[in-house]
Amino acid sequence: MFQLRSLVTALALLGSISIANAWEVLPTQAPQPLDNPSTPEKIELGKMLYHDPRLSSTGTVSCASCHNTMLGGEDNRANSMGVQAELGGRSAPTVWNSAFNKVQFWDGRAATLEEQAAGPVTSPVEMGMKNWDEVVARLKSISGYEKAFKDVYGENTISKDNATKAIAAYERTLITPNSPYDKFVGGDKSALSTQQIRGMEKVAELGCTSCHSGSAFNGAGTFQKFPMIADGYLEAKFHFTKDKGVAEVSKKAEDEHFWKVPTLRNVALTAPYFHNGSVATLDEAVKIMAKTQLNKELAKDEVANIVAFLNGLTGEFPKQTMPTLPPTFGKTVN
Repeated sequence: MFQLRSLVTALALLGSISIANAWEVLPTQAPQPLDNPSTPEKIELGKMLYHDPRLSSTGTVSCASCHNTMLGGEDNRANSMGVQAELGGRSAPTVWNSAFNKVQFWDGRAATLEEQAAGPVTSPVEMGMKNWDEVVARLKSISGYEKAFKDVYGENTISKDNATKAIAAYERTLITPNSPYDKFVGGDKSALSTQQIRGMEKVAELGCTSCHSGSAFNGAGTFQKFPMIADGYLEAKFHFTKDKGVAEVSKKAEDEHFWKVPTLRNVALTAPYFHNGSVATLDEAVKIMAKTQLNKELAKDEVANIVAFLNGLTGEFPKQTMPTLPPTFGKTVN
């Protein structure tokens, strides 16, 4: 009787979710730019470079250090730690499903994965290399990379362009489809619990998907002001406006506190939350978003339902195998 009642309730809730929300299933493949088609060899080279700490000045930090593909695609830290224990000013965004972002970084300063891959390597608080000439020289000093690059690019030499294209090709494989939500939208009406369906309905009712739209729930390259509604208590506690967001790059006052809309995919795995990693739990993040963006106070059960739904956005992670990196024999590159 309980199961039947739950099924009837779930179907009633399903019927109340507006078709206008256009719930979308996550694609299983990412679009590829015409100038960077993927091949198995390029993906493998990109995986090597992504996991090689020798692309950092100290030989201790790789892309994977802050964007861990063994976890939620980031490092679960408020501020990521780079070379010499330097702390960045922002929380690392997830690399999972980043191929579906139309812009990269919290402030959207990179238009492509290729452009994004070039940035952290020469950031003084991230990987700390002086410039890409130094990076290329180091890669050339590691026997094994020359063959790996040649297998991918023919007679082309090791270069910044080829390295970042390979890293981007690997990152385009980091897709997490088939979440309970995807299965539900695809027709399996038992894939989400009654509570998760209530949360899905509430997300639609509140208009959360007006910003977190599309199959990746990331707004497909849109920017949004955060916080929209000033709250002295929340600001004193979390310091949201200390960082000016897009304006840090554009230097325009009208861009202050605008941010790329982050994906909600796998959000249950990527605490702490917001650009500065100041909020420890997903429950708190949901309440803050309702207050600062919608000027709404959510009831305890509404928060719980939304959090349950967000847990339903955790997808299936493709198995990751660690690459064997080209060795250096009898010497170090540092």
